[in-house]
Amino acid sequence: MAGLKVYFDLMSQPSRAVVLFLKANKLQFTPKPIALRKGEHMKEDFGAINPFRLVPAIDDNGFKLSESVAILRYLADKYQVSDHWYPKDLQKRARVDTFMAWQHLNLRLFGSLVFRTKVIDPRMTGKPIDKKKLAECETQLDICLDKIDTIFLRESSFLGGNEISVADLLGICELMQPYAVGHDVFHGRPKLDRWAKKVQQQLQPDFDQAHTFLFKLKEMFPPSAKL
Repeated sequence: MAGLKVYFDLMSQPSRAVVLFLKANKLQFTPKPIALRKGEHMKEDFGAINPFRLVPAIDDNGFKLSESVAILRYLADKYQVSDHWYPKDLQKRARVDTFMAWQHLNLRLFGSLVFRTKVIDPRMTGKPIDKKKLAECETQLDICLDKIDTIFLRESSFLGGNEISVADLLGICELMQPYAVGHDVFHGRPKLDRWAKKVQQQLQPDFDQAHTFLFKLKEMFPPSAKL
């Protein structure tokens, strides 16, 4: 089948960002869900799409591409979406790129570690949550959240400027992972709180649909829960 095929798992933060971008811009695509929990990413047919065996990945009429940031840039340019998503102005684009470069080893890293330490590791090992490791990860995550609140959102409404961009899609999807397991990401961070609400509002109803599982998971991890 010709056209754009998108391989994703909605438990994956960058997968959600790509899917939300496509839906926000009403771009047609064939969804190809990959259940990571079932090991479907390790099958040979998916390996032919992405030899790194990670999601998201796309196949655009035979052109195969992995890595969410590369995918978002490619889609924004190819399909000529509204300029605010990934600005053509060099300086505006650089602001968006700054967050996308920064988030890999900051928000994404420590948000993922909090989620993994609370949810994935105990389920895989049968052991209780490593409280020491969790505390260390949460401390580093809080440092990242403070930087978003006081640096990236210091003089702008969104992460890359005053309009929503692909940076915000990546940011909100990463933020939802630790939020879903009870980490109070908004405490003492009013700008971060306002930003998250604005992004979610602009992406509805697709935002809630993409985060259905995480909202259910959050019921198991209330913010007041003590480990």
